[in-house]
Amino acid sequence: MHHFSTAQEFYPEGSILEVREFGNGNINDTYLARTDSTKEPHFILQRINTHVFKQPQLIMQNMRIFTDHMRRRASDEGVYWEMPRVLHTRDGQDFHIDPNGDFWRAISYVKGAQSFDTIKDVNHAREVGHALGTFQYLISDLSVSRLADTLEGFHITPRYLQQFDLAFSQNGFKKSAEVKYCLNFIEDRREFAHVLERAREEGKLQLRAMHGDPKVNNVMIEETTGRAISLVDLDTVKPGLIHYDIGDCLRSGCNPLGEDAEDWEAVHFDPEIGAAILEGYLTQARNFLTEADYEYLFDSIRLLAFELGIRFFADYLAGDVYFKVKYPEHNLQRALVQFRLTESIEAHEADIRSIISKMAELAE
Repeated sequence: MHHFSTAQEFYPEGSILEVREFGNGNINDTYLARTDSTKEPHFILQRINTHVFKQPQLIMQNMRIFTDHMRRRASDEGVYWEMPRVLHTRDGQDFHIDPNGDFWRAISYVKGAQSFDTIKDVNHAREVGHALGTFQYLISDLSVSRLADTLEGFHITPRYLQQFDLAFSQNGFKKSAEVKYCLNFIEDRREFAHVLERAREEGKLQLRAMHGDPKVNNVMIEETTGRAISLVDLDTVKPGLIHYDIGDCLRSGCNPLGEDAEDWEAVHFDPEIGAAILEGYLTQARNFLTEADYEYLFDSIRLLAFELGIRFFADYLAGDVYFKVKYPEHNLQRALVQFRLTESIEAHEADIRSIISKMAELAE
């Protein structure tokens, strides 16, 4: 089996017994290595996608800085939280470049925990929110000046709008009913795309360290207790607006039919799950959220579904250059799912805002 020798680089003191594919990430290739160690029989091995992450060394530098910070903070605060550790190669590096020039890293495996692709019930939803709140709380006192911006423009909605405009002007495509729906959908909300960035420019929202990809399947749930004990997939941690995190978490959590739903018209926002995620999140986040932060929470939930829709649709127009696809119209289908979800979030605006204001009152 390939990748044995790569895995061996991160475990020089013993033998690698098996390396197998693991998880279903859209960007990096992930493997689980099994070793002869009794203490830590598994670790995660990843090949970083250097087309997406142009400076993988900076990712590792960030990861070292914030995992150390959060581990220290969790023990100071008495918070039960597992941070994956960065593993070193035999020569003390935190990455390995193989003979093909591929960039690899290894991180410890959070054992006794599993993640799920979709939310099972309200308790799980509350734990997912709690995990994001805990993560942001433990990192909230880390100065953003210490973190490199590893993905310029990541989650800056107006940039995705520009990319869409470019893809639209440069590519020929079929003007089907679905394509027209997407084009109109974006045009109607063009101004809204700027809501968070404008608030940042006006000084209402501040840059903080954000996770960048707090999807449901990145939350590790302890098997014995059902508690969330870790948030993994840490490549996208960087300075940003934490609103993109909470918006993304609700976007991925409250669509029970999932990102690849076949019947896009049936996609909807699940208000009960949404309320549970928000409640779990705010029990932790109220430790550091400002009044202005609360003001923009609803917008961020609506914006992130819209943003991902724009990204899928622009990629469809550009010929599927970013997201892996399984069939020719896949990205169009995914865009329709997100736009339908956006509409459903808009329809639930009053409920969502009332949950947020209830939680904000409790925080005072």
